[in-house]
Amino acid sequence: MAQILELHGYNQFKDYVSNLDSKSRPVVFYFSGEKLPNGYSWCSDCVEAEPVVKAYLNDLKKEIVFVYVDVGDRETWKDKACPFRTDSRTKLMVIPTIIVWNGVRRLEGSQCGKRELLDMLFEDED
Repeated sequence: MAQILELHGYNQFKDYVSNLDSKSRPVVFYFSGEKLPNGYSWCSDCVEAEPVVKAYLNDLKKEIVFVYVDVGDRETWKDKACPFRTDSRTKLMVIPTIIVWNGVRRLEGSQCGKRELLDMLFEDED
């Protein structure tokens, strides 16, 4: 049910967001560290959360767009001027971070790997 996309780096993220249609399905962004040649992120917290998030998405019965965003390598992410940290729309402090776009709901760090918190994040708003 979830449409899954992958974006690499800030420019792809910025371009994607600028073309979002507010009438389309809800969009959820998952910010994670760049994948190494072995297929795993350099970010150990991201590696822990990813299988939980993937399993959750497989069970999710909602029409959403789930966008995996690679924030770059460790050096890029650790730079205090990293655009994912400074962009007022994301204000990332840690990765992984999951953000329901155009809302205030988010999970950060180890929260991303907890199924009960994912349930709460994806609950319908009244």
